Amino acid sequence: MTLIEIAALFEAHKVSVIDATGLSKDALHIYFGLMLFLTVRLVWRRRGGWVVAWLAVLAMACGGEWLDMTAEVGRSAIQPDAAHWHDIWNTMFWPTVLLFIGRWLQPDPASSAPIEMSGEDAERRLEQA
Repeated sequence: MTLIEIAALFEAHKVSVIDATGLSKDALHIYFGLMLFLTVRLVWRRRGGWVVAWLAVLAMACGGEWLDMTAEVGRSAIQPDAAHWHDIWNTMFWPTVLLFIGRWLQPDPASSAPIEMSGEDAERRLEQA
């Protein structure tokens, strides 16, 4: 399977998703970007997860636009570069916002107050000391 055939298959799949959902192409970019960002962030909960999720969306956006441009070459219907940048911008906007505010969305374990024991367990700890 050649790259142009893969790009045409990608384009056909994208059109079928647009037809099935009734979303515009711009809305599809926004939803897929958010869906991938949140999925990667939920899976990667370790340090740096916000950046990893953002990079995953960037890779998806650039890869999708590359496949779109390849499909356009196969159809001889090349769109201007501004249209492709617009799609990348739509895909990356909300993940970028979440990346910048992400540090405030996740509590910092170092700044939380220690849990004080009370009741029988606290008394046993004092007796053992």
